[in-house]
Parts: sequence; structure tokens; C-alpha cells
Amino acid sequence: MFIKKRFFRAAGIAAVAVVFCVGCGDNNPDDPNNGGNPSVTTFQDSRDSKTYNKVTIGGKTWMAENLNYEAVGSVCYNNSAASCAKYGRLYNWEAAKTACPSGWHLPSDAEWAALTDFVGGESTAGNKLKSTSGWYRNGTNQYGFSALPGGDGYGSGNFSGAGDYGVWWSSTEGDAYDAWYRSMGYGSESVNRYDDDETNLFSVRCVQD
Repeated sequence: MFIKKRFFRAAGIAAVAVVFCVGCGDNNPDDPNNGGNPSVTTFQDSRDSKTYNKVTIGGKTWMAENLNYEAVGSVCYNNSAASCAKYGRLYNWEAAKTACPSGWHLPSDAEWAALTDFVGGESTAGNKLKSTSGWYRNGTNQYGFSALPGGDGYGSGNFSGAGDYGVWWSSTEGDAYDAWYRSMGYGSESVNRYDDDETNLFSVRCVQD
């Protein structure tokens, strides 16, 4: 099971970035972003004064870039400050659960499912959520989510996948040791759902309460 999940991430799954207004994709009258013209605004994390983009998709307001708050249990990819600036930090699951700013939270498995359902389903959601740059095969960023391939890390201190795929925690446990996550990769248009070891280091997107 573990090997299978790692194979799919490395073979083609996704990640996170930043864009302001994109005019591509189908016109959906139920889309508050007016069919592919998302309105991306900003907010400031009062803990460290970092400013983040945010966007409303399907009635939920999401961060439009990865969290980059320095919490215990988080690291930069390859321990590189430049990677944190580009992709945000990577968090183990315990850290991820409490890392979001006040008024925001780590999305549940159900909230991730609602997001991918709203943008057309898991099989094509990755293409619509990926940034228009930063991937070997870029997405349309139709909804302003701006996903970039930030890779992941392991409790052993190793890292892999930056530039190839991105992985994001949910707040929902699969069992006593694993939690559910979403991943996207450059070789696929899908958003993939798996559970994996809570000591692994994945990216965090926060959702407004």
C-alpha cells in the first residue's frame, strides 16, 4: 500500500502557486467566480505579518497559495529558504492541524472532496487547479487556486518531488497512523486521494472558518 501511494505521487500528481485573474475554462452559471474569472484578494497572517492570496471557490474561501508559517513540525523542502519562498513549508500532520492562522483551518477530507466536485470532479480537477506556470505540464488555473509542485518530505529527513508533484494534508484521519491527503502531478489532470503516514511532510492549504 505504501509503495503504491508513493509510486502514484512520483508518477504524476500536483502542487501550488499564485495568480490573480484567469480567463479560461467553461462558463458555469453556478460559479461565483463568473466562469473562470476568479477574484483573488489578500489577507495578512497576524503571527508573522506574511500576506497570502485567497480565493472563493464553491462558496468556500481557500488560500490561493501554500502556508509558509514556521511551526514546530514544519520544514522547507531540502531545508532551503528559497523553496519555502516558492512553495511554502512542509508540515507533518500534527503540525498541519494547528498551523493555520486564526479564522482559518486545515480542510477536512470532505472539504477537499467538495472542492474537487465543484470544479468538475477528481479526474480533471488537477488541470483546473494547477498554476499556469511552474509545472512541466501546466494547468489552466481556472479557479485561481494556483497549485504548484512543492514535493514532499519524510521523517527520515529526505525530500522528493519538487517540480513534479504537490501533496496537501486534510484534517481527517484514516486510522491511528495515517491521514487523508490530496495530490496532483505534472503527468495527470486528476486530483488523487490517499491516506499516508502522519509523520510525512506535506503542504498545507487553509480554508476560512
